[in-house]
Amino acid sequence: MKKRLQVAVAIVVNNDEQVLIARRQAHQHQGNLWEFPGGKYEAGETALQALQREILEEVGLHVEQAEPLIKVSHDYAECSVELDVWLVTAFHGEATGREGQLLEWCAVAELKNRDFPQANLQIIERLQRLYQH
Repeated sequence: MKKRLQVAVAIVVNNDEQVLIARRQAHQHQGNLWEFPGGKYEAGETALQALQREILEEVGLHVEQAEPLIKVSHDYAECSVELDVWLVTAFHGEATGREGQLLEWCAVAELKNRDFPQANLQIIERLQRLYQH
């Protein structure tokens, strides 16, 4: 049976309607692709607790408020992922790649020009509908 991963994902949007994205390191699953920051739940955590912990650990931001955006299930050859995606509506701190990853603030319209894992494509489509001008 394939490994099933529960992942909390943050869509962090700044005042310029740019989304924080991170480049996965080459040695990681889906290496060198862009992603939205987040990570696996730990035992006993709610989705929001996992989101807050992972975002602080990965990119140094304190998530103050977030609301559920979309849930995505995707099967890769080696594992299945359940992405619990949250729109971060209030945060503080300076985004830094605490795990050595490259970070970038990217306009929503430009997300489609980046290489993301397959599981993220539904998220990008949802964001583009949400931020259409």
